Amino acid sequence: MASENRNLFRLTRFILLKLPLLFRFFAKYRSPKKRLLIIKTDAIGDYILFRNFIEAVKRAKQYENYELDLLGSTLCRDIALTYDAVFVNRFFFIPSDDYHSPLKTLKLGWALFCRNYQTVLQPTYTRTFITDGLAGLTAAKQIIGFEGDTERIFPKYKVKTDRFYTEKLLLPESISFEFDKHRFYFESILKQVVELYGPTIPFNQTSQKGIVIFPGAGIPKRNWEPAKFLELIKLISTQTVQTIYLAGGPSEVNIGNYLTENLPTGTVINLINKTSLPQLIDLIGNADFIVSNETSAVHIAAATQTKAVCILGGGHFGRFAPYPEYMLSKPLCVYYKMDCYYCNWACKFITAKTDPHPCIGNVGLDAVWQAVQAYL
Repeated sequence: MASENRNLFRLTRFILLKLPLLFRFFAKYRSPKKRLLIIKTDAIGDYILFRNFIEAVKRAKQYENYELDLLGSTLCRDIALTYDAVFVNRFFFIPSDDYHSPLKTLKLGWALFCRNYQTVLQPTYTRTFITDGLAGLTAAKQIIGFEGDTERIFPKYKVKTDRFYTEKLLLPESISFEFDKHRFYFESILKQVVELYGPTIPFNQTSQKGIVIFPGAGIPKRNWEPAKFLELIKLISTQTVQTIYLAGGPSEVNIGNYLTENLPTGTVINLINKTSLPQLIDLIGNADFIVSNETSAVHIAAATQTKAVCILGGGHFGRFAPYPEYMLSKPLCVYYKMDCYYCNWACKFITAKTDPHPCIGNVGLDAVWQAVQAYL
């Protein structure tokens, strides 16, 4: 099986590295359409921090009368189709994880090439091999990205995929927060100030108030311990009669079961893996406040102007949280600062499989409870 996967990847690698050169040769004999593609295939939180710039591009005089397509992640499909279809002519979606199927890669690459784009925008600073290759397969007249880093792409591949770009922007060292990276990118492309000062997303206002707890983070090593969440919920329930909801995705089901089984009946309503993304956005938007690990929930809270307490680790400190001071809606972050912060989650400490990284495990219950009390 491993040998078969390696062979499939080799074929996919050939498609992504070699065919763009052939497609570019064919593209010389056609005139590009007034058509633009934006590539944004990251996770949900990244998409929340990006999506408002779609409208900015659509309304820019520079791309007046252009068709705008979006290549996104399947994780964000429901958000993109629900909130952004008004600005997008055609959507393409791929999995956020590794995309090694040669046939699917070739089909998608050919579909993108046939769209005959004038311009492809790749606004993600941390580029990946697959998105670089797909950008190259478009053979667009302009392909603009960041110079980027090698956090998610091997240097030997980046050297090769760099040549697919007609322009690569250099990010100033003073910019670290992801939303600000997007703003720098689009202001550079559009040659104008983009009047956005934080993410926003609409939601349906209801009478379903309460407190929402997100006890998972998608990756277990980045989860605050379930036992601490259990004690926190007990403390909250002694201080308020507000409804307490548990929310999250499929990977948090076991944590939700643990909490409900160890709390008195009726203490919480467990909605983990029981809501669509638009329903989750409505739940967060109507909440009094949320308590969460560093997940997409924190960014949805900021986008819906909902108060949030974020239990934050150090792997990407400053990149996704804490939010810059200029933003009016930002989570209240609780963290335990360590010398090894900014490690890109390449933790140097050896811990048990079920234990979080030390930068998260060292965040105490008292510190989080103190932050929560500010909103109670």
